[in-house]
Amino acid sequence: MNRLFNPQNGKLSSFFFFFFVFLSSGAYAQTAQEIETLLNTNAVTYLQAVRFVLEAADVAEIADHGEAFLYAKEQNLLPKKAAADAAVTLANISYVLMKSFNIKGGIFYAVVKNPHYAYRELVYKEIIQGRADPGMKVSGGQLLFMIGRLLSVREREGVAAKPKEPKKKKIDEVSRKENIAAAINAALEEQKVKDTQASVTEEGIIINLSNIQFPADSATLPEYEKNKLREVSAILKAISAKKIIVAGHSAMAGSEEGRRTLSRERAVAVAAYLGSLENCKGITIIPIGYGAERPLADNSTVTGMAANRRVEIIIVEEDK
Repeated sequence: MNRLFNPQNGKLSSFFFFFFVFLSSGAYAQTAQEIETLLNTNAVTYLQAVRFVLEAADVAEIADHGEAFLYAKEQNLLPKKAAADAAVTLANISYVLMKSFNIKGGIFYAVVKNPHYAYRELVYKEIIQGRADPGMKVSGGQLLFMIGRLLSVREREGVAAKPKEPKKKKIDEVSRKENIAAAINAALEEQKVKDTQASVTEEGIIINLSNIQFPADSATLPEYEKNKLREVSAILKAISAKKIIVAGHSAMAGSEEGRRTLSRERAVAVAAYLGSLENCKGITIIPIGYGAERPLADNSTVTGMAANRRVEIIIVEEDK
């Protein structure tokens, strides 16, 4: 049997015991009838789950299930395609719980806030125990069990101060940056951002916008490229970037002075647009034009020239 929820002989686990004691204290005005209904529901819907989660997490006390669902949707506490009458999956309820209880996850969840990574976070935090299919439908008992564990953790952390932990060895800087780059690439893939990839170099974490489509001999940023930069700005905010360099690069065409000037003008255009976005407020942005000094590929081919014609966003400093 799946160990996510494993009642024996109809008895509640110790976490359920804690949960009901907590409710009986008057902290939450949840009726015994609703709890009984949840316990007898094999596949809870968003309509059934959301009101209960909001109240348990101290987000809002809303008596009407429909109003609670609309409130959660307005507050971005639900997956994008959540429907009131749809049965929730384990991954989706993990997302609702992470958002409602305001749980900070690791770097992957911070960058890619979606049900998949929310599920992974709750497995890591042992809110979900044992192996479970993230796509499985969630019963009322399983929902109560997960909430009970979250309330138990919250109560324990609120009552007792955390013991001092021994100093840990400093995480290898390259490994840390590689983890961030991997998270950025996961976010780019999730958002279907084309021709863009993150990597780690001696300069820092670089987000390479390859083959950026400026008009020929122009530094006017096209509208369709702005969509890509808006996605990148959300990532910069998620990793708390403090200082970035926008580096413009060109293929080997025209004069050296012309290449350097055009690459800088394009870097300035990208930097200016990023700076205008709310996600980049507070980030120091420095534009630089390198011309054709730093090619990635052979300029004798069309493919190579396209690869060299790029803009790189170098994350020089971010919160650790």
